[in-house]
Amino acid sequence: MTHHDLALLGHIAVALGLCFLLGFEREVRGADAGDRTFSLVGVGAAAIAAVAAPISPNAIAGIVTGIGFIGAGVMFRVNFETLRGLTTAATIWAAAAIGVVAGLGHLVLAAILATLVLIDLELRYIPVLRLLDARRWKDRFTSDAMPPMHMRQSAQPATASPAPPATPAPPPSPPTAPPPGSEPPTSPSG
Repeated sequence: MTHHDLALLGHIAVALGLCFLLGFEREVRGADAGDRTFSLVGVGAAAIAAVAAPISPNAIAGIVTGIGFIGAGVMFRVNFETLRGLTTAATIWAAAAIGVVAGLGHLVLAAILATLVLIDLELRYIPVLRLLDARRWKDRFTSDAMPPMHMRQSAQPATASPAPPATPAPPPSPPTAPPPGSEPPTSPSG
């Protein structure tokens, strides 16, 4: 094994360690893909980047495409409404990027990227950074699924028929005063 091969092996080992940490976080949080999946993604991406990228830069495009299929495999719908696994799919994609960066020899950059991804994943659990969690604030804002206020007030369903024109109400009759000394009339309902 040459010195160059040992250096490449070191790059791949760094990718394995960094991506293992991401997978560990995902597995602890109950995601379907965990430490082994993330480690394998990181090692594979680093190995391809380390060996193939210098002679074929398009190999990195193949990594991105392949990881898209893995990411699609961890996402699924629940009750035809909620999409689950999106964060894990995005983290798998980030793990592949970290693997590529480490495989190309940018180890400090790979470590910084992994740290940033971990901070993002753990944001709601870090006391000071918890304020940056969007779920904490979402009840204070209108959802993008809702039309703007000015459109909600004037919006009518497209299938509704127009309302018939309102007929004016007859003018009220003038009140009659009871004769002096008599009690005012009471309603039968009391």
